[in-house]
Amino acid sequence: MSQPPRHFLDLWKLQGSDLRAILEDAKARKAARLGWPKGKPDADAAGEGRVLAMIFEKNSTRTRFSFDAAIRQLGGSAIISNAVDMQLGRGEPIEDTARVLSRMVDAVMIRANNHQDVERLALASTVPVINGLSDRSHPCQIMADLLTIEEHRGPVAGKTLAYVGDGNNVCASFIHAAPKLGFRLNIASPAIYHPDLHDLARAAAEQGQVHASDDPREAVRDADVVITDTWVSMGDTDHDERIDALEPYQVDEQLMELAKGDAVFLHCLPAHRGEEVTDEVIDGPKSLIWDEAENRLHAQKSILAWCFGAI
Repeated sequence: MSQPPRHFLDLWKLQGSDLRAILEDAKARKAARLGWPKGKPDADAAGEGRVLAMIFEKNSTRTRFSFDAAIRQLGGSAIISNAVDMQLGRGEPIEDTARVLSRMVDAVMIRANNHQDVERLALASTVPVINGLSDRSHPCQIMADLLTIEEHRGPVAGKTLAYVGDGNNVCASFIHAAPKLGFRLNIASPAIYHPDLHDLARAAAEQGQVHASDDPREAVRDADVVITDTWVSMGDTDHDERIDALEPYQVDEQLMELAKGDAVFLHCLPAHRGEEVTDEVIDGPKSLIWDEAENRLHAQKSILAWCFGAI
């Protein structure tokens, strides 16, 4: 009897041991190819002969380039399409799309407008489905962030991470990861843009150390890592209201000074300088954003390898 596909949809659905295995594999793969040309496959070619379908309902720079490079470095190839180029964009049920693609490719990555579509795609697919981003979560980004933290500051377990700003999909995936990997997460957001209450309840039930408030100073105090994200995401229609509500949550040098002396700063990009973060912070010595962006590639290679059963 064939095994069900290994989907990578949300971090809360995976075991902490699986997340740890992915992170350790990413570290090893990155170290093993230091100095190699970007197009040279990894020694084990864990994706050799495999085809990754990439579906984009949202514009992308980092997700598109990092997943394409990832499958190539694993020895495979990619087919890339925007939803508007597919029958999916003309009303074909996503379940039918899943059944067709399952006959033609070995895995599907989707960057979706609606998280429910990611779930529906996975339910009907007989190959692994990877959530490249949805309105509810961004698990691949958080794996890259955790990889970056561990490269620079050691194991994330026992560390304090502070997330400041909109309680969005990035915030949600940090909440999902906290109980699995043993770090404390302090969240500061205005009440109108608070984190998902179901995510907070699940983390509490899993004995996660997740603390939400509306006070950015309290959240950042003595933190090892300070994280923010754009205040206005694609699809948001309340630009002015968001800017007004989130202005007190800007990460500037004064806020960073409340964190530990060796604290680092993360932002998944693209950034709106002068809104959620100042130039002095994002371009300063505590910022790890370029390593963070590169690590999308390394983390996603290991996510793909895990989906293929190579980890």
